[in-house]
Amino acid sequence: MQANFSRAPLFVAEVSSNHQASLNRSLRFIDVAAAIGCQAVKFQLFKIDHLFAPEILSQSERHRARKEWELPLEFIPELSRYAHRRNLLFSCTPFYLDAVQELLPYVDFFKIASYELLWDELLASCAETGKPIVLSTGMATLEEIRHAVNCLRTGGCVDLTLLHCVSGYPTPIKECNLKAIDTLRTSFDCPVGWSDHSVSSEVICRAVHRWEAAMVEFHLDLDGQGEEYGGRHCWLPTAAEAMISSVRRGQVADGDGRKEPAISETIDRQWRADPIDGLRPLQRIRQEWRASQ
Repeated sequence: MQANFSRAPLFVAEVSSNHQASLNRSLRFIDVAAAIGCQAVKFQLFKIDHLFAPEILSQSERHRARKEWELPLEFIPELSRYAHRRNLLFSCTPFYLDAVQELLPYVDFFKIASYELLWDELLASCAETGKPIVLSTGMATLEEIRHAVNCLRTGGCVDLTLLHCVSGYPTPIKECNLKAIDTLRTSFDCPVGWSDHSVSSEVICRAVHRWEAAMVEFHLDLDGQGEEYGGRHCWLPTAAEAMISSVRRGQVADGDGRKEPAISETIDRQWRADPIDGLRPLQRIRQEWRASQ
């Protein structure tokens, strides 16, 4: 993905449905995402009538209630402008076909959710825009992912990032299967990241430092009052900031790979065993001590 950020991974704060249909609250998410160290923020654009089949909505009050979770379309231009002012990439997941064109002028990349991975028409519509695409792969088999990737690339997508994802809310650590990041990278020759539902710093650090996740997407809530916070898969700002800081500190430890004494070793180098008699410190330092007496 083309972005003005040199440090991998790219951290994406997923607002999901925690915005409460409030523009002010949505803008606060952008402020918080920038403050805790993210490089991108993502929303979701859906309409209940285009998300669930009529027979589900007619019988399920729980699904009809998600009408309150919809993000007003008129928020999108302001959210995009504000994210860019805060030096964040702006993304949004389209959950109906018209949403692709509605979002096109405002998003830096499209994110396709795991639940829509099988929907070729949506994949092709996103691919035709020429925008970078991030595809989550929760619940999918390798063959299903292969079909989706072929659909995207055939449709014109040249900048694709896959996210290994486990669509369990929350995801047990033992089910995260982070080795699949390498499987996807090898299979599809593209950047691969981790879409987190574990709310575990250990998992994210492992995904980055061991499996070289190129992107980390995580669900963010401001205060535990968001609609999805009860699902126990959302991070709160303080914990998310600590997690991102921990990952960044770990990256500093990589260094440049040259094997040579570090600055912090300078003094102790003189206190190694002397090659002549095996005693510490080196003969030269002993002579300095004798002279000082």
